[in-house]
Amino acid sequence: MNAPDFWSDKSNNEKVIEEYNELKNIIEGVVSLKESITNDLELLQLLKDEFDNDIKSMIENNVNVILKKLEDLENLLLLNGPYDKLDAILEIHSGAGGTEANDWAAMLYRMYIRYFEKKEYPYEIIYSQKGDEAGYKTISILVKGLNVYGYLKNEIGVHRLIRISPFDSNSRRHTSFASVDVTPLFDNEVNVEIKESDLVIDVYRSSGAGGQSVNTTDSAVRITHVPTKIVVTCQNERSQIQNKEKALEILKNKLYLLELEKQEQALKDIKGGPVDINFGSQIRSYILHPYSMVKDHRTNAETGNAVKVLDGDIDMFINANLKINII
Repeated sequence: MNAPDFWSDKSNNEKVIEEYNELKNIIEGVVSLKESITNDLELLQLLKDEFDNDIKSMIENNVNVILKKLEDLENLLLLNGPYDKLDAILEIHSGAGGTEANDWAAMLYRMYIRYFEKKEYPYEIIYSQKGDEAGYKTISILVKGLNVYGYLKNEIGVHRLIRISPFDSNSRRHTSFASVDVTPLFDNEVNVEIKESDLVIDVYRSSGAGGQSVNTTDSAVRITHVPTKIVVTCQNERSQIQNKEKALEILKNKLYLLELEKQEQALKDIKGGPVDINFGSQIRSYILHPYSMVKDHRTNAETGNAVKVLDGDIDMFINANLKINII
């Protein structure tokens, strides 16, 4: 950063500044943690010399804060994959269960939005297809922020819901499924050759939320890459050209990831293999009846507070999966 020509190269200096800020935050976190521990050790010595309930309570409260800071730093060490720092596209697809599954996809969408808001991750919906009666058949969200892919990759897989159905007049218990897929958003430097002859491009009318936000033009774009059967859709931009550009960008990222998976033989580590969105394939179960529990079947991490999890509190599952994947 002290180089004379540093500020003249905008394309490079932005990356350097970003890396600098990341490293600075890590170092400040370590220094802050060390200071907290040192202060508590001094308080412990005072407590040893002369017992005081107020000092004891202060130390006990500080311990929980220190443990949380320590866990955050440990997680940073685990986010060392080649793509962990990147932004990501999170996709939710409803599975077996019809209207129930579509509603479950909407519940997952809300859960992740709450999680993004707590993490202060900017996000935007780039495509959605609503269910016939409720919820979503599919929805794609572009999420930005430091280590977004590193965290969200732990959500890849099938999620199962067990509850009393609000759509069943007999109030019977139903099981629903939805799958979550996550793709890292690579730099604009990604250079993937796409032949026009390999693409099927469909244009159709975008769906709107009603009122002034309705897009009445045929601007939504769906691109199918015939050789790989990858389908990408985009409808959030105002024009057909913008939607096509965004869809092509997403397609390039997916094809680039696919090529990396082939080269590195790392399909399971990076993106997970194809799975049936049905019984026996789930990574996590959310049980709302006859009792409340959320359990991750990969790590056995579980909690009885399903409402809190569905409100975006999923750190315990993400952190547990990060730790279990240490090689």
